[in-house]
Amino acid sequence: MDLLERVAATGLLAGGRAVVVLLSGGRDSVCLLDVAVALCGDGAVRALHVNYGLRAEADGDEAHCADVCAALDVALEVQGAVRPDDAPGNLQAWARDVRYAAAARLAATAGPGARVAAAHTATDQAETILYRLAASPGRRALLGMPARSGRLVRPLLGITREDTAAWCRARGLVWREDATNDSDRYARGRVRGALVPALRAVHPAAERNVVRTAELLRDEAEVLDVVVDTALAGRDRIAVDHLAALPRALARLVVRRLAEQATGELCARAPGRLDEILALGDGALDLGAGARAVVDGGVLRCERTPPLPAHRT
Repeated sequence: MDLLERVAATGLLAGGRAVVVLLSGGRDSVCLLDVAVALCGDGAVRALHVNYGLRAEADGDEAHCADVCAALDVALEVQGAVRPDDAPGNLQAWARDVRYAAAARLAATAGPGARVAAAHTATDQAETILYRLAASPGRRALLGMPARSGRLVRPLLGITREDTAAWCRARGLVWREDATNDSDRYARGRVRGALVPALRAVHPAAERNVVRTAELLRDEAEVLDVVVDTALAGRDRIAVDHLAALPRALARLVVRRLAEQATGELCARAPGRLDEILALGDGALDLGAGARAVVDGGVLRCERTPPLPAHRT
């Protein structure tokens, strides 16, 4: 089965369905744009390029994206972005948020059901899992990126970076290289440049095995979600005595569910506070990521951590 057939088999790109492709100009996104045109048809595909102006090559990347889109007869939207000095989080997270927000706005103008396609590959998936496993304990780290999350789809998760390069060469498509991707300045670059090659040296199928493990765990996670639903019985709280009687693994999942429902954010540290919650008595306990556990009358609930009071001078 060739690359086009493998992507088509995911069902994430289909004929006549509008899609906005996130286009950086690199090999993966150029490959995705070409495949999207082949699978979705003329007029169904639009591309978005965000020029952050952070690299000397940024304008060249933009010009290259324009050339690729012209060759494939795809409408291109270019958005500039300047990071505010007080923007929270790291640079890469800010850039991702800007990119996804701009793509969501563009997709909303493309009609109902329009999707946003990101060019994450199996290689990216393996790197993401390894990075998260090193940085954050828990099974969530092993699940990797989903193939679909709302409008966002990742049709190339079963395709390696080597596959996308081979596709572009065979199709005569030129791509741009971003030297920062291989820099050890960022943690992801260190995973890509050192950890992944070390795993390949252990076994040539290391990346594929990591990705397949994530697929299996994601299937199993759906079962665990049902078990958590049963434990909570549709409620947003649970008696501490009931929590203590659950198997510890399930109790940790219940704590995480309550914390993440309360905040709408990932709360990776919450399950690790289980013993403290069980020993808390009536009171409150910070769980991190903007969540706190509150036990009142022997019943646990989670809520957002209240903001700190304004400092009086």
